[in-house]
Amino acid sequence: MVGFGQSQAELICIGHIVGVQGPVVEIACERLPPLRQALLTRFDHEAYLFEVHQHLDEHHLRAVTLHGTSGLTRGMPVYDTGAPLHVPVSADCLGRVLNVFGEPQDGGPPLAGGAFRNVHQPPPALRDVRGVSELLPTGIKVIDLLCPFFRGGKTGLFGGAGVGKTVLIMEFMHAIEAVHQGVSVFAGVGERIREGHELWHDMREAGVLPHALLVFGEMDESPGVRFRVALTALTYAEYLRDTQHREVLLLVDNIYRMVQAGSEVSSLLGRMPATVGYQPTLGTEIAEVEDRIASTAAGAVTSVQAVYVPADDLTDPAVSAILGHLDTTVILSRRQAGQGLYPAVDPLRSFSKLADRHSVGDRHYRVAEAVREHIARYRKLEDIIAMLGLQELAAEDRQIVHRARRLERYLTQPFFVTAQHSGLAGASVTLDDCLADCEAILGGRHDDWPEERFYMRGTLADAAS
Repeated sequence: MVGFGQSQAELICIGHIVGVQGPVVEIACERLPPLRQALLTRFDHEAYLFEVHQHLDEHHLRAVTLHGTSGLTRGMPVYDTGAPLHVPVSADCLGRVLNVFGEPQDGGPPLAGGAFRNVHQPPPALRDVRGVSELLPTGIKVIDLLCPFFRGGKTGLFGGAGVGKTVLIMEFMHAIEAVHQGVSVFAGVGERIREGHELWHDMREAGVLPHALLVFGEMDESPGVRFRVALTALTYAEYLRDTQHREVLLLVDNIYRMVQAGSEVSSLLGRMPATVGYQPTLGTEIAEVEDRIASTAAGAVTSVQAVYVPADDLTDPAVSAILGHLDTTVILSRRQAGQGLYPAVDPLRSFSKLADRHSVGDRHYRVAEAVREHIARYRKLEDIIAMLGLQELAAEDRQIVHRARRLERYLTQPFFVTAQHSGLAGASVTLDDCLADCEAILGGRHDDWPEERFYMRGTLADAAS
């Protein structure tokens, strides 16, 4: 076990197991260790690690296993490790695949260096936090224009299967490395083994892996692992920010699975469910992760979190709790994907709370609103066009439809990470170029261009060539 390699003789026996209920173990103790303390027992030369979650009385506690419970029996001795869960940190962590304990999952050697970091770090002090006000360009036109990222901010990525979520996440990683010389930390919370394996191969082939760290808590693992793996990834992101002074992009897929794991644990601990059956500690558990994502004088941690929406209900208590912490909301639309408009970002439902005139400037705000107005008007006229035809519209409406369709196609973009599959060279577009091109389209300077000329291009200068 990484970081808990003492021999059994060196560890302090504090009690024994008196009951096992799923991933929750009840332990009788002579003295109670503090909450979140890491305990362990051994069976058949295997170490089982627990985390203290609840004190029942003066001599009994409940702990959640961070391994499977097969082989655990009543009466097994339990030892105090003397510390909470902690992971090894090292400058050579990039390019690696780790688990919740910081152990390598890619066949490589363990992380060297001998330094460890507690996964339960407090958030930065208020006096040390830098405000979220600086734009973080990604080079992706539709994101930078309509739902821009902010340095040290939090973005929610809402999308189902097949709409390009993983590709967009990989392109974010590429942009952070190429545009900002930063690094990425990916937290796979409850990922399927197949998905994690494919992501690792795709990132390696796209050349993104050397500047990224992958931390996985797989779907078949204990809910305790799925509950804590996001904290492990965040711990590595904080290490890269504070020690390496890097620009860090933290990607969490899927943070809703952390909520589900917490709900499983809460029920087995005997807590009374709250709204819609969620755990009563829901808000605290989400805030424990979100409040640590911040910029300091040493660097910034900017987060992109994939969020599953149960029954497409944004008023779900878990989704609402997560939304309350987000600065930017990106909705991936199956309608856009069905039309081949990639990235499939819905231009009308995606937004950023900070994208006001003060933060992004008058020009950016004005162009973004004009683009949304044209596309919204086009969506309202689609049924009329389908029934009566485009020629039945008034001349002004026909002009809006023509320009809106050109804007939709202009906001598509070939990605660097898909270049070897699509045959299209990736493109990164600066915000100034994007604004100038949108102003040209809105002003009618390219009304004579065919629509296909705008599709999957970088700037309009690329389309003209």
